[in-house]
Formats: sequence, C-alpha cells, structure tokens
Amino acid sequence: MNRYPLWKYLVIAAALLIGGLYSLPNFYGEAPAVQVSSAKPTIKVDLATQSRVEKILAEANIDNTGIFFEVAGNVGSIKVRFNNTDIQLRARDLLQQKLNIDQNDPNYTVALNLLSNTPGWLNALNALPMPLGLDLRGGVYFLLQVDMKGAVQKKVTSLATDIRGQLRDKNIRQQGIERGADFISINFGSTADADAARSLLMTSQPDLIWLVKPTGLSPKVVGEFKPAALKAIQDNAVKQNIITLNKRVNELAVKEPVIQQQGAERIVVQLPGVQDTARAKDIIGRTATLESRLADPIVSTINIGETPPPGMDTFRFGENRIGVFKKSVIFSGDNITDASAGFDQNQRPAVNISLDATGGRVMQEVTRENIGKPMGMILFEKGKGEVLTIATIQSEFGSKFQITGQSSTASANDLALLLPQWKLLKNAQSDQAWVQRILKRGLSPS
Repeated sequence: MNRYPLWKYLVIAAALLIGGLYSLPNFYGEAPAVQVSSAKPTIKVDLATQSRVEKILAEANIDNTGIFFEVAGNVGSIKVRFNNTDIQLRARDLLQQKLNIDQNDPNYTVALNLLSNTPGWLNALNALPMPLGLDLRGGVYFLLQVDMKGAVQKKVTSLATDIRGQLRDKNIRQQGIERGADFISINFGSTADADAARSLLMTSQPDLIWLVKPTGLSPKVVGEFKPAALKAIQDNAVKQNIITLNKRVNELAVKEPVIQQQGAERIVVQLPGVQDTARAKDIIGRTATLESRLADPIVSTINIGETPPPGMDTFRFGENRIGVFKKSVIFSGDNITDASAGFDQNQRPAVNISLDATGGRVMQEVTRENIGKPMGMILFEKGKGEVLTIATIQSEFGSKFQITGQSSTASANDLALLLPQWKLLKNAQSDQAWVQRILKRGLSPS
C-alpha cells in the first residue's frame, strides 16, 4: 500500500524525466568544426556568405554534419561541423583559399573550433550542454596588462591642447605649456595673467587642482589630477578595452568566453575550446589607427583593377571597390573624444562624433573649403588601410558632427564602437605585457 499520494510520485517522475532530458546534451560531446567570421569592419557575414560556404564545400565533395549561422551582437559568423579533424583541416584550408582572394589581406577569418554534437531537436528545446572551462575543455588563456601611463598621458595631451585654445579665446597670454606624467604646467609673464588663467581653468577643467606657483618673474599655473579623476581615467581605460575585447572575441564565436578585470590594470581572457591559438592571439592582439581624409571629388571609388587618378592613395572599400583619397590627413583617431550612434534630422542612422580642440579647428577649416565634397574614414591595421565609410560634407562644422549614409542602425552602432575604441586599445597595447598559457585538452593548468 502506497504511503504517499499518487500526485507526489508523478511530480518526482516528471522532475526526473525533465532533468534527464536536459542532461542529454552532455553525453553527445563535441565535434571538430570550422568557423568563418569577418576579418574587416566593412565585410559582413550573412546568409549569402553561408550559401557561398556551402557551395565551396559541395564542389570539393567535403561532407559536413551541419552548417549554422549565428549572430552575436551585430556580428555574424558561420560554423561548419565535421566528422573528424582530417576533414576539418581540409575544409579550413579550402575555405581560406576560396573566400580570400588576397591571402596577405584576407576579408574573412577561417579558424578551427569545437562545436557541440547536440541534435537539433534538443537545441530547439533549449537543452544545451554544460559549459566547460579551460580545465576540462582546453583552450587559450591570455593575461593583458593595460598601459595606464599611456592612458593618463593621452588625457594630459588632450587637455593641454584644449587649454591652449581656451586661453587664446580669452586673450590670456601664456609662455609655454609643459606636460608631465600626470600634470600640466603653464608659464605666464605676469601674476595677473596667471591668476586670470587659474580662475578660468578652475571652471573649465574641474578634474584638476590648479595652483599658482611663483617662480621669480615668470609665475606658473600647475594643474594636477584629483585622485578621483585619475582613478576614473584608469577605470575607463580598462572598461573601454574590455568592450573592445568582447567585440574581437565575437570574431572567434567562442561559447562562454571569460573577459574580466583582474586587479587594477589587468584583463583576463579565457577562450574555452579554441584550437587555433595563433589566430586567437592575432585577433585579440590586433592594434589599429584611424585617419580621416578627403576623397577624390570626381572619382571617390573605383572597381578593383581600375587605374586610380595620379597622386592619390587607394584603400580597399568592401570586397570589390577601392576608395580614392588625398594624401593629407584631416584628423586621426587620437583626436576623437567620443562617438555614439544616433539619427539625423530625417531619422536615418548616423554616428555622432566629438573631436578635441586641435581636431575641431582643423575640421572647421577643411569643411569650410570643401562643402559638397566627399570625406572618408580609414582604419589602418598591420600597415594596410580599410575604408569604413565615405560621406559628403554637408556644411561647415568643427569638433562635433555627424557621419550619415549608414545602411542600417546596426552598421551605425558598429562604426560608433570602432571609432573611439581602436584608439584606446592602441594605447593600452603599445607596451603590453602578454602572458599566454595554452592548455592541452583534458589536462589541468599547472
């Protein structure tokens, strides 16, 4: 005779059934896979790319056990699963060759990876395998150290440029601005000028403590960062780099990556299951610079293979086009202080950009003389330029302006993320200390 009501036995049975069902994915294990992602900001991986990958593999009679298209944020990637590592390596080499016409300047990243063997019907039920860390799954471990001195020095340089413009606007004469590791010193010819400058800077630059220091006939106004402001700069440098690293890790399409701050100035990156460690290090350690230039007013883009006008520089613009630009640089990524996605007056996607004082003055002069002409943004990586966008100058503007002509809100968000972040990551990695530990599958770290 049962001691408990029937409904209690049914609840227990249902709980065991559901638990067993959702534990099944852990028994299927993982299969070797190849992942295709974009290697350039202007190249998008979409369903058309998936069809292209399927066609390449079919023509070479390379069988697969599944092709999957995934989107993480605004970044798409394609994963192809295979039965064994021999087929995986053949597919990787073939896709690398067919998708990238120029092997020295690839449009797509083709990397080795591991992919769950869980059947589709379990995935449809959201039954996923338990995430395994490096100890059980293997992968790559990076420890990055942010160049805090470089981040603070960049802020000092930017402030010094702004201060020079502010003093000039108020007709306060200074006899030289000196930049230190974390302070700014301004020389004046009289105490009256020094006092006037201090009053101005206490209002316009509240992150610094301003003091007048008499030095004979040439008094100085010295500004030192407040402890809270200095900490904010350092914290922001780490956070900005973490955001950028997250974007780069999306290129590897790693499941359950770990990107987190360790201590005051270090960032830990753990990539479970990544097999192509050289590719992972190349993507994460990538540095870049940004430039803005005037495009050729007559022929701003040409097809690949066409002859550009003489005396112009050319850079790739997507897969089949080349941008034609003048040699002089209007401003670089170092001049960008902020970038955010938004909309123009016609509710079209746009990117709002803010420049420092130097970049704003140059931009105002250039736009005044080139209304109606095209201007482009070019990203340089490994010495090669890639055109992010080409837009027409609509009117004269200075330190704040919009880049319009984005195809979608997603592309505007991508561009807004790229513009300031490349600059910050470059600063952080200029003197970066790398610590890399590659773990063998099934072994624990020493």
